[in-house]
Amino acid sequence: MKENPTKGQLSDLQIPPTTETVIEIDGLQKSFGKLSVLANASLKLFIGENLVVLGKSGSGKSVLIKCIVGLLNTNGGTIDVFGKDVTKMDRKELNILRQKIGFLFQSGALYDSMTVRQNLEFPLRRLKKEYTEKQYTDKVTEVLENVGLPDVVDMMPSQLSGGMRKRISLARTIIVDPMIMLYDEPTTGLDPVTSDEISSLILEVQKKYKTSSIIITHDIKCALKTANRMLMLENGSVYMEGKPKEFEKSSDPLIQAFFK
Repeated sequence: MKENPTKGQLSDLQIPPTTETVIEIDGLQKSFGKLSVLANASLKLFIGENLVVLGKSGSGKSVLIKCIVGLLNTNGGTIDVFGKDVTKMDRKELNILRQKIGFLFQSGALYDSMTVRQNLEFPLRRLKKEYTEKQYTDKVTEVLENVGLPDVVDMMPSQLSGGMRKRISLARTIIVDPMIMLYDEPTTGLDPVTSDEISSLILEVQKKYKTSSIIITHDIKCALKTANRMLMLENGSVYMEGKPKEFEKSSDPLIQAFFK
């Protein structure tokens, strides 16, 4: 990753979290018709930490982070982000909040008809209208170097491998300097080597951009490598939370099922 003196230096792979929170969720409820997906789910995300959320398919992991950015309406509970309740925000307030949150979708969500440069410039031109053309170019160059793909700027998404598309999606997310990162299954569909590279990149983003992150994953290797803290959702609420080593040492069959 290219050094950026305004964002600190890369050294140790993990940053110690603080006791100050950036997200506090209390009693979150979300249903789709008669199906209850989240039932009184509560959690905290502390400044500078990577929080990994585990859970079986359908346990509400992706629904959780979509509620955090207001992509889904909730049925109860509160979601405080930077001290303000997302569930009470209007559209204008949500749009302002979303400028501070990076969301890496499971699919990557790149625009197929745009080059890599155009994909990266798209959010930048919407949010950084004061930039000069040189500043747009310099920022695109910087993030491409940061994700290890400086030479693909004029390629189309269809010309990239799955791992490369994931890296470009991450570059597009960090190009606006988010304070919070939400990762939805960042290693899904990738081979083990590429998955490990993406996990390492998540740690580098944490250190370089000083992000606080929630990482939704089924990939236990990714979870153990990236997490400062972990929690598991079961039946719509938090079943267990703790350090990665506590999960590894747990004798609970529901927990151990993820480590087999």
